[in-house]
Amino acid sequence: MALIELTKIDKTYLDDGPMTAALSGATFKIEKGELVSIMGPSGSGKSTLLHILGFLDRPTAGLYRFAGHTMDELDDIELARVRNEEMGFVFQAFNLLPRTTVLENVILPLGYSTVPESKWRGMAEAALSEVGLSHRLEHAPSELSGGEKQRVAIARALVNNPSVLFADEPTGNLDSKSGAHVMEIFELLNKRGKTVIIITHDEKVARRAKRIITLTDGKILSDAKL
Repeated sequence: MALIELTKIDKTYLDDGPMTAALSGATFKIEKGELVSIMGPSGSGKSTLLHILGFLDRPTAGLYRFAGHTMDELDDIELARVRNEEMGFVFQAFNLLPRTTVLENVILPLGYSTVPESKWRGMAEAALSEVGLSHRLEHAPSELSGGEKQRVAIARALVNNPSVLFADEPTGNLDSKSGAHVMEIFELLNKRGKTVIIITHDEKVARRAKRIITLTDGKILSDAKL
């Protein structure tokens, strides 16, 4: 059974009268343990697809199955629970809380989980160790480089041990060296069995994956293994 399965997914928006098709007929599967890039230019439907994959939005038509459950089976509360427990998100802008420490930023998702508070620090420290930041626990985000901030964001996404990591333009705010280091972390996590899905417009980043799904005008142009 595939971890992610999309069948003829459409998403349309009503914009001052005319309907705009952001996605049209998107159909693909992603197996547990894959490293996949979803690539396309601005306006191709990447963000819309990410929102649907991450249970942040519902499709207009079609079937989305995640870990054996269809999206239609779950109400908004259940969607939020699956999103917090099974999905980790990494964004271009890092989205770290500026007045809290690195450790506190990584602990944050655990506050919405069923994990006992007594385990939070240990889990956060383990996640930070995975991204090589055990020496930065008590630092503020303002004391970190861009690459380090993104590594904190990856640790925060990992702390609940999700089934899948979604990375939305994860190197977009980084120089080439820091971006390469972040991609090496994703590759290492994938080698350890983590499913990783990277949303990008950058072909160089996309080609670090083992498979590229290319979007154009809301439609899947190609789906190729490297």
